Amino acid sequence: MEIEFRGIRKNISYTKLIENVTLVCLETEKLDNKNVEMNVILTTPEEIRKINKKYRGIDKETDVLSFPMFEKKEIKKIRENGSITPEVLGDIIISIEQVKKQADEYGHGFNRELAYMIVHGFYHCLGYDHMTEKDKSQMRKKEEAVLSKVGLEREQ
Repeated sequence: MEIEFRGIRKNISYTKLIENVTLVCLETEKLDNKNVEMNVILTTPEEIRKINKKYRGIDKETDVLSFPMFEKKEIKKIRENGSITPEVLGDIIISIEQVKKQADEYGHGFNRELAYMIVHGFYHCLGYDHMTEKDKSQMRKKEEAVLSKVGLEREQ
């Protein structure tokens, strides 16, 4: 796992949380022993806006962007067979300022919101999406299962 701090100060508590949550994601999806990696970039609202504009044509800040390297069916093959060389599942880019705003807006802690962004980005990198209600429901169940395992589930 590579964690990059772009335009923000390096923070060891962010690093530990991201490593823990990512490990639980990989274990949950039976990818923890398959020679796979993730890249996480923590950045500013300005930087994520530039990236969003460049790669998605949307000139707007956002909370998280995911750039998967494989199709869902290819992930299935990696899960079943592993990989000889390290495979980067994808890149997850997160605006730390947006995480702070959303944590306040939704009434839960910063760590829960950052963990959610990691899990959400991870499942996008595995080919999951939320364009239809069925897909959204499937993705949310997976996200909440991981968050529950790390003790950061949504409060009832």
